Amino acid sequence: MTAKIAYSDVEVGTELPAQTFSVTRATLVQYAGASGDFNPIHWNERFAKEVGLPDVIAHGMFTMAEAIRVVTDWVGDPGAVVEYGVRFTKPVVVPDDDKGALIEVAGKVAAKLDDGTVRVDLTATSGGQKVLGMARAVVRLG
Repeated sequence: MTAKIAYSDVEVGTELPAQTFSVTRATLVQYAGASGDFNPIHWNERFAKEVGLPDVIAHGMFTMAEAIRVVTDWVGDPGAVVEYGVRFTKPVVVPDDDKGALIEVAGKVAAKLDDGTVRVDLTATSGGQKVLGMARAVVRLG
């Protein structure tokens, strides 16, 4: 499968469709099972608070994975992502209720590179705070 978007059709400044992702305590349990990351800061409120966190927090890699979905949904092929990196700036705090937390992600084409790829810069927030910094993906377009 190749990217459904042509390099020639994309300009610097092109905004990707923003998305909002919900994360609940149940989501964290499912992710822990899939990833093998059973650190108690992701499921035990008492432990999380004892180590200085405000509450249970989402796994950093889960947050990172949700953010890149904005890019993979836009390009139509997860294999088109050739590079991806972030810095974790704030945790996604997940309250123990039916709503959980929201991760809001927006993306914008920041540069067209000479090799037929584009750099997409992502902004990810939760609870009004930026949770990922320097979130960038390089994507090969069709």
